[in-house]
Amino acid sequence: MPTSEHTFHSITPADLKPSEWHPFMVGAVAPRPVAFASTVDAEGRVNLSPYSFFNAFSSNPPILVFSPANRVRDNTQKHTLQNVRDVAEVVINICDFAMVEQMSLASTEYEKGVNEFTKAGLTELTSELVRPPRVAEAPASFECIVEQVIELGQNNGAGNLIVCRVVRAHFRHDILLPDATGIDPFRLDAVARLGGDWYCRASGASLFEVPKPNRHIGIGIDQLPEHLRNSDVLTGNELGRLANIERGALPTLTQVQEFNTEPMVGYLLNKYRDDAPELKKQLLQLGRQFLAEGRLVDAWKVLLNNGEQR
Repeated sequence: MPTSEHTFHSITPADLKPSEWHPFMVGAVAPRPVAFASTVDAEGRVNLSPYSFFNAFSSNPPILVFSPANRVRDNTQKHTLQNVRDVAEVVINICDFAMVEQMSLASTEYEKGVNEFTKAGLTELTSELVRPPRVAEAPASFECIVEQVIELGQNNGAGNLIVCRVVRAHFRHDILLPDATGIDPFRLDAVARLGGDWYCRASGASLFEVPKPNRHIGIGIDQLPEHLRNSDVLTGNELGRLANIERGALPTLTQVQEFNTEPMVGYLLNKYRDDAPELKKQLLQLGRQFLAEGRLVDAWKVLLNNGEQR
């Protein structure tokens, strides 16, 4: 694992003004999903606004939580927060790339009673179990009952956790997996919030898979051979992938030797047979290539090769 010296800019939040601390926190805690929340006030007037202090916290019961924080600028509260106190219902719509500019526009601080659906050019769709409307353009929407509002403080920037229980959910057919057992991340094309004016798009090359370690018990980085654990070639991610293998799945010495017939391995063993340090480096690079291709066991066969099985 490569080692390097890092210096850090350390901060005590209490030493800064809220406006000074805020960009550090939201810039580093990223990306954050966006709750595009539609609510109604006591008079039935619709409000629509995005919040990036948001996530899923329970599947049974199905709980989503988002937080309209008091404005850092002047400590005023958002219309969304006022509305859910009057009418304890909300629809949390999910935003995709196709509507990100409209979603951003809806965050404008319009006067109370102004319908952001109209301002942002979005379509109201009648919900089935709650009063606030859904966003017809959204790839997914969750109709929710507000179970609780938890005030985290009275100061500028203080959060107000709106705990929402999902009572009905809607998913556009084109974002579903072929067998309709879940969501296809490539089709969802979700966006997420970073700091400042920055967003990110979860699509294309930005999507990648990491096998879940809870499917089996990996050996752990501490059990890797020393030459791998202390390698200045393999990255921390690569060591983590190597260590996420069950002990019983490790290749045997016979399998390592048999793999020498693989063209690239045989080529390296022959080309660098008189240069042990370079051979070791080249085998490490080939192992990295196999890891990148998802060939975990083959990567192990290469990386366990000490260059003597020719």
